[in-house]
Amino acid sequence: MTDLKKLSLLKTSSYINGQWQQGKADLAVVNPANEQTITHIVNAGITQTEQAVLAAQQALPAWRAKSANERSKLLRRWFELMMENQDELATILTLEQGKPLAEAKGEIAYGAAFIEWFAEEGKRIYGDVIPAPSADKRILVLKQPVGVVAAITPWNFPNAMISRKAAAALGAGCTFVVRPATQTPLSALAMAELAERAGIPAGVFNVVVGSDARAMGKVLTQHPAVAKFTFTGSTEVGKTLIAQCATTVKKVSMELGGNAPFIVFDDADIDAAVTGAIASKYRNAGQTCVCTNRIFVQDGAYDAFCAKFIAAVKQLKIADGMQDGSQIGPLITRSALDDVHKLVTDSVQRGAKIALGGDVDKAGHNFYQATVMTDVTNDMPIAKNEIFGPVSPIIRFSDEAEVIKQANDTDVGLAAYFYARDIGRIFRVAEALEYGMIGINEGLISNAAAPFGGVKQSGSGREGSHYGLDDYLEIKYLCLGGIGAKT
Repeated sequence: MTDLKKLSLLKTSSYINGQWQQGKADLAVVNPANEQTITHIVNAGITQTEQAVLAAQQALPAWRAKSANERSKLLRRWFELMMENQDELATILTLEQGKPLAEAKGEIAYGAAFIEWFAEEGKRIYGDVIPAPSADKRILVLKQPVGVVAAITPWNFPNAMISRKAAAALGAGCTFVVRPATQTPLSALAMAELAERAGIPAGVFNVVVGSDARAMGKVLTQHPAVAKFTFTGSTEVGKTLIAQCATTVKKVSMELGGNAPFIVFDDADIDAAVTGAIASKYRNAGQTCVCTNRIFVQDGAYDAFCAKFIAAVKQLKIADGMQDGSQIGPLITRSALDDVHKLVTDSVQRGAKIALGGDVDKAGHNFYQATVMTDVTNDMPIAKNEIFGPVSPIIRFSDEAEVIKQANDTDVGLAAYFYARDIGRIFRVAEALEYGMIGINEGLISNAAAPFGGVKQSGSGREGSHYGLDDYLEIKYLCLGGIGAKT
């Protein structure tokens, strides 16, 4: 067992205006692997959320006034501290979220990469000089920080989902308030501790933890001091939050649900496709918005792919994320597992077959077996819904036009993947798929240099890359008149 007393980054209350809040710690944080309480958090509410917003508002002028280089140095130090404390951050993450420790370490590095990226990219916020319509005018365009940014982040990536928002906001000159998921608040609070150690001023980065999601969400979406709101989570919740933001016409960016197709064409490298599908599907026990959700395999590759894929899935080790060699950890809660199992059983009743798995694993109540389903059709529950679990439904198809139609037959469009070698097909399919991100002969596509985001009901805006600053900036147009020729 991990000795919690040795975790210097384990904090148990909200971080507002550079202060750790006092109060009764009665909000339990539970390890999903064994369902035991890790610690208790001071449960914040509306008052603390409003205090966090006001703290960010008060800190904004001084933070915005700093040079891009000054902000860059502070962000760079935050990045360095994240990497210096990677092991402890990963341990905290695995304890509260459940993913294997090796994956948790990878998430810490991934999240820190956004802080490093925007530490540099914030120095490259360029304006424009536009040729004027007459000789006595000059047209200038400035880009300025939008202001106070509020965020709500999910439990599946409790470090990276914060860092890629906060880093862009701070790099652009904005201040930041985040409400992390109550299942996984410890990673956010550990980030706040490191931000303080890095020298990021009080009020610039605030974390407020509380169980009253509805009330706290209304503050963050409707408070007039908040200029920008950003959310990662389900499409259903995202729609509600967008509607709430409309009352004050806030700038909004959303990273919502997905239903990612993974297409294997006849000409694909089957071994590479199997490796890519395993990486995309079973990472974080299938609990990612860009996870493969439906695997489409063309007739000529179907038998070979299924045989190799099932053999590879059988080798995956399901265990507590703190155990050596663990590859699939628990689902976040029993209710989450029940939702996954219902999708499986409802689809079996409609004709799908279980080729592997299909039930709760012996590792514990929240562990679901690595599952493969065949004879699946695109209208079954397991294909129509975002699974968020370690289940792979395989669908047979015949031709390119057919699979593109089926892949696009969803109201979301976050990520898609396909394996092929014909260069013409690669361009046709990539351009025809209605998704914001496409992995071509690659199952892992996320990185700080690339624009992360979706189309349709998967949201709006992009995170990461140089495009990731756009949602945290306002464009200001200056028209200088009276610049006539000197006589």
